[in-house]
Amino acid sequence: MPVKIRLTRQGRKRRPIYHIVVADSRAPRDGRFIERLGIYNPNTNPATIDLNFDKALDWLIKGAQPTDTCRAILSYKGVLIKKHLLEGVKKGAFNDEEANSRFEKWMKEKEAKIQAKVDNLTKSKETEAKKRLAEETKIKETMASELAKKREQAETASASEETEVDEEVAVEDAGIAGPADEENVAEEAAQEAEVGAPVADEAAAGETASVKPELEEPVAGNSATEEKVDVKPVAKDAASEQKEVAENVSEDIAAEEVSEEPSLEETEAKKDTDIEPSDDTDAVADNSETDKKE
Repeated sequence: MPVKIRLTRQGRKRRPIYHIVVADSRAPRDGRFIERLGIYNPNTNPATIDLNFDKALDWLIKGAQPTDTCRAILSYKGVLIKKHLLEGVKKGAFNDEEANSRFEKWMKEKEAKIQAKVDNLTKSKETEAKKRLAEETKIKETMASELAKKREQAETASASEETEVDEEVAVEDAGIAGPADEENVAEEAAQEAEVGAPVADEAAAGETASVKPELEEPVAGNSATEEKVDVKPVAKDAASEQKEVAENVSEDIAAEEVSEEPSLEETEAKKDTDIEPSDDTDAVADNSETDKKE
């Protein structure tokens, strides 16, 4: 059975790395092998290939058959073209120097292609990064403009509110009253006048009632005149007026009680009349007794 150049799988899940080995065709994929030639990593762009060129060429010359993937790898690294040139030297088509010069030329062209591919990939990455940066800057600028507009709106609203508050404070400080305030002030003055009128009437009625009985009696005359002199004008406050009226009424009541009490001479005269019966009553009593005897 022929010997094969093939790949054995290594590495973790979904990130494989392959070893290029020479193994018996009857051996399992990841089983025993004869010799390891290199490593193939398809996870990078372009793929990284680490190959022992001389050993791979020697096994090809011996007759080892590569698999499709390994044939592409060997062609990519120039092993197959080197084998073809050596066969031409054996046949006498050209010498070793010509074969080496052709191989070097091919390798330079291949390296140039690889480098161009790498450069294109780097340029594409840079362009993509620039596009992303430009898009991000546009988004940031739009967001910044929107934020600036919102801030301007908020500042204008706050400034208008502050001006309104300042105007209200200035009006309150100046004491400027509008038509509604003037009406309220007039209503309050009318209410105070209405409340003070009945209080003044009550005070005047109390004073007249207290003065009339005192004028009839000669004893209370002096007190009445004194009260008239001592009468105070009605105060603006209803509470002070009520207090004065209460004090005047209490003084009038006390004066009436004093005037109603009888003097000492009158009380003694009443007692004598009650104790000593008159002569007329004795004569009437004697006449009644004689009438009864008869």
